[in-house]
Amino acid sequence: MIESSLSTRDSIATAFDAIATRGYVVVPRFVDASTVTGLRSGALRSDADGHFSAAAIGHGSERLQRADIRGDRIRWLDSNSPDEVEQSLYARLEALRLAANRELQLGLFEFEGHYAIYPAGRGYARHLDRFRDDDTRTLSIVLYLNDDWRSEDEGALRLYLPSGEQVDVIPQGGTLVAFLADRFAHEVLPAKRDRLSIAGWFRRRRA
Repeated sequence: MIESSLSTRDSIATAFDAIATRGYVVVPRFVDASTVTGLRSGALRSDADGHFSAAAIGHGSERLQRADIRGDRIRWLDSNSPDEVEQSLYARLEALRLAANRELQLGLFEFEGHYAIYPAGRGYARHLDRFRDDDTRTLSIVLYLNDDWRSEDEGALRLYLPSGEQVDVIPQGGTLVAFLADRFAHEVLPAKRDRLSIAGWFRRRRA
């Protein structure tokens, strides 16, 4: 597993070297514990207030809900949110976007993402983050918001590498996973407790 930290310019370059050579990177402590707590608390309040809805697969006329394939509830992020913790996250993501463009020349211009809550026992079957008719999603990210996650809680993100190997990432709070959207099939394995994250994509402009 390729791990890094994004606290310095050198470590940013190291992280994106990993993406350039292997296509993915795992970044522990991408955000601090207080940010994780703030994001998690806000998401849980929003869910309790009924602002989350069952996720779907596909898009456009092919969009449908299939709980046997994807079992999470989601709420889309809003870049204009007045929430200070969400704004601090957007600042971190903007720094990540600029670094990705500087180091990898990806031409990323915007971020779209959502909170995702997976109830215990639910997952998301193997899939790619690219639609057949839309190649704008370029760099996928997952940021975990779970509190005191243990390996026995399960619920890993499984990346399927082009070599045929698999990499499992434990969803520990504060950890960021970034990978090239068109290269890595992945799945969310069921967990023994509810699992919370932010999932999203840096997009390039449509050609």
